[in-house]
Amino acid sequence: MDDASIAPTGPLPAEATAFLNFCRIEKGLALNSLEAYQADLQKFVQFANRECAGSIPDVEAVRRYMGSLYQTGLGSRSVARHLSTLRSFYAYLVREGRLAVDPTEHLGAPKQWQTIPKFLNLDEIEKLSQSPDANRPTGLRNHAMIELLYATGLRVSELCSLGVGDLNLDMGVLRAIGKGKKQRMIPVGKAALAAVRDYLETVRPAILKGRPSRYLFVTARGGPMTRQAFWKLLRGLGRKAGVFRGLTPHVIRHSFATHLLEGGADLRSVQTMLGHADISTTQIYTHVMRSRLRKTVDEHHPRA
Repeated sequence: MDDASIAPTGPLPAEATAFLNFCRIEKGLALNSLEAYQADLQKFVQFANRECAGSIPDVEAVRRYMGSLYQTGLGSRSVARHLSTLRSFYAYLVREGRLAVDPTEHLGAPKQWQTIPKFLNLDEIEKLSQSPDANRPTGLRNHAMIELLYATGLRVSELCSLGVGDLNLDMGVLRAIGKGKKQRMIPVGKAALAAVRDYLETVRPAILKGRPSRYLFVTARGGPMTRQAFWKLLRGLGRKAGVFRGLTPHVIRHSFATHLLEGGADLRSVQTMLGHADISTTQIYTHVMRSRLRKTVDEHHPRA
């Protein structure tokens, strides 16, 4: 991430750069989170330079800025993300004593339509899991990655950065390091454990060819599987399995959460396993809870 791209110089750009440094060094945010913050703040700086002579916008200026985002055609979800960035930025300025009042404190979040996340059914998950070529070392690796992804609901960045020591095969528990370097423990099912054990014992040494690596899932070059490479790999396997177009790792994560809730898991437990800091993020899955309640009423209520 290049802080220098927050330009031109002035009170707001300087504060924005200080905030990004704080997020990187003290909060330890992931690179993709930092890049999202930077992109949002760049737009905000451009607005401030144009409308506020580069000074830090007050509450009315922030309202005008939020309105301008809608005028550019951004949807409610994108505008909400921009507002979240500004809340974090202004909270930092107040905490550091650079502002007395947070102008975003009483701004209401834009209303968002609750879109139901895409997810695979059990048959599609099975087809996808069996789509890698089991006769190739990389096929067994890919099978193990898909099984572990579905068994734990990891983010793709968490999956690719897993170390060999992060998975305890005997206890069936995985340690994930999520956003802000927060750690959480996730139980792993038998199918995923068997797939990973097979990969570790038979093909990982062949892929590495004697080279050391702390990463669990490795490439022919000895390095870790990258996020971009796994996205491309999964999309190809999805086509091979006949699963809908545009398959992403996040669809597998949604499938994990949806199937847990369909099986009777509570929302708090799913929140913990997904690594959501706020339960409101997990509530996108309430459509599953509603459908389960409907099924319960239909099956057990005498007047249903």
